[in-house]
Amino acid sequence: MPKKYLQRMMSKGARPARKPASKILWSVVGSFVGIYVMSIFSNSFSTQDSFFLLGSFGASAVLIYGAPEVPFSQPRNLIGGHVLSAIVSVFLVKSFGNLLSLELLCALSVALSVLVMHLTITMHPPGGATALIYVIGSEKIQSLGWIYPLSPIALGVTMMLIIALIVNNISNNTKRHYPTYWY
Repeated sequence: MPKKYLQRMMSKGARPARKPASKILWSVVGSFVGIYVMSIFSNSFSTQDSFFLLGSFGASAVLIYGAPEVPFSQPRNLIGGHVLSAIVSVFLVKSFGNLLSLELLCALSVALSVLVMHLTITMHPPGGATALIYVIGSEKIQSLGWIYPLSPIALGVTMMLIIALIVNNISNNTKRHYPTYWY
């Protein structure tokens, strides 16, 4: 490999400093409350599994409570990224589920979700996981079909958004607010 290429992988700057204790505390409180409420809601609808508690929602909690100021965390990105990725994955499974291998469906669901999020300016990294969850999901998840983007996805992220609006704006710190923008 050319030396110039390998040099691009070297550090170009210093790592950022740790966030202040108050920001860390609010991030922990928000994540706890958000996932706890989602767990309660999920368990009230299903005793067999946590239907509304998806791994991609855990990743969203890290963003909307731990870094509420970044573009990935804004409501447009949170909702759009998840819902559009869910639509992509349902479309792929419904249209090509019997024609393509699982590996190809997995790769296409994430890649096309990234494309759609870029084109719609709704990039939210956990959206890729939302797409993948449907493709590799159980028969119960896949049986939802076109309901999947609405429930658990849209309903779940709306609940997380409401909790983020409450928790991220409780602080007396005027620099900690959410959202930075809606649209």
